[in-house]
Amino acid sequence: MLSTKQPTAQNNRSYILLICGAAALGGFLFGFDTAVINGAVAALQAHFQANSVLIGLAVSLALLGSAIGAFFAGQISDRFGRVRVMIIASILFTISAIGSGLPFGIWDFIFWRVLGGVAVGAASVIAPAYIAEVSPAHLRGRMGSLQQLAIVVGIFLALLSDYFIAVSAGSATAPFWFGIAAWRWMFWTEIPPAILYGVAALRIPESPRYLVAQGRESEAAAVFAKVDRTIDVRTKIQEIRDTVLRDRTAKFSDLLSRRGGLIPIVWLGMGLSIFQQFVGINVIFYYSSVLWRSVGFNEASSLWITVITSVTNIVTTLVAIAFVDKFGRKPLLVLGSIGMTLTLGAMATVFSNAAVDPAGNPVLAGSQGIIALLAANLYVFCFGFSWGPVVWVLLGEMFNNQIRAVALAACATIQWVANFLVSTTFPPLLESFGLGTAYALYATAAAMSFFFVLFLVKETKGIELEDM
Repeated sequence: MLSTKQPTAQNNRSYILLICGAAALGGFLFGFDTAVINGAVAALQAHFQANSVLIGLAVSLALLGSAIGAFFAGQISDRFGRVRVMIIASILFTISAIGSGLPFGIWDFIFWRVLGGVAVGAASVIAPAYIAEVSPAHLRGRMGSLQQLAIVVGIFLALLSDYFIAVSAGSATAPFWFGIAAWRWMFWTEIPPAILYGVAALRIPESPRYLVAQGRESEAAAVFAKVDRTIDVRTKIQEIRDTVLRDRTAKFSDLLSRRGGLIPIVWLGMGLSIFQQFVGINVIFYYSSVLWRSVGFNEASSLWITVITSVTNIVTTLVAIAFVDKFGRKPLLVLGSIGMTLTLGAMATVFSNAAVDPAGNPVLAGSQGIIALLAANLYVFCFGFSWGPVVWVLLGEMFNNQIRAVALAACATIQWVANFLVSTTFPPLLESFGLGTAYALYATAAAMSFFFVLFLVKETKGIELEDM
């Protein structure tokens, strides 16, 4: 447990940032784990002499592992606590990182990646839930945005470490430290932050909402006294007591209405999760080399541009952190939807009218290349200040205390399935119909997300979790 010394008002905010930052380390590993394989794909294919189908499975099945981890994380955290799920995820991240660098064949490599995916899924559920439950209402948006900031920083550092390891060794297949192949070190770079995540989890307090649900009200009072000195602790605990299930652990059946089917708020959360993926953001990060090479950049330059794009994502997430509690969640989502529709529409138009080389790749001439590059980075900017961080904020706070963990788990599971669908359908979509059609579909999803938010999403800025 962290220090029990009563903080001043300023130290109180620092303490909140500290414990939320520790929880957000799961988001960092989420981003790092999903991106680190990018630099090793070609080396893995050569090392195992695997065909493209097996390599594709090595990448995509980790996403299904994430869906599995997300599905079970909610109920496990309601039974054993938020912090214990973080510790379990830390152990899985560490084992996966070690195993991914020491595979005997492609199939056990896939197993280690799926295991890491389970950890990613668990972290994607537990971090926003914990952060929402320990943060005061006036800081909850900014603290919740730390999840997305950690994700994009994790992506950036994974890409950067892949690049420097490959450059230092000469290639991903060449020997690096101690004569061990560079691609193995790419996966092992995840071990230190994975261990740090577990150590940090051991040092932070349990969620006070979980503690009240377990009847451990004195412990919950101690946590509230440290994170928010402006509230009446006894009144707050009574409010939570009235809104949690103390006689049993919440189940997925609690998400069903009396008429059958899911309750509306869960449908809303799933809709947010689906649209966050269907606008195609992961295509930009997973397959960006197709775009950059079509503009004329070589492989090394394409990797650097991808790194720069991830920096853009970090900067725009900082914009979201600055404004999410000032402007609210809904305005940022609406603005993001408009921006993504316009930028994706521009990319769809450019690629639909592009010439094609003998190999079938689009060739952008003159202003087309400049427009595509600007539109792609503006698209990342629009996603980065809106749908990237704000969806995680909303998922962490929009559900009531009774169902928060299991509802978030259901929505995160759907999000990972949507990620899997978008990521695996892009290559055949590209081959059969071209980039223009692909970006047109994502632009359509962005336009639909505008109306979804405008008519269905309610503002949650400043509302206490007990009033949701």
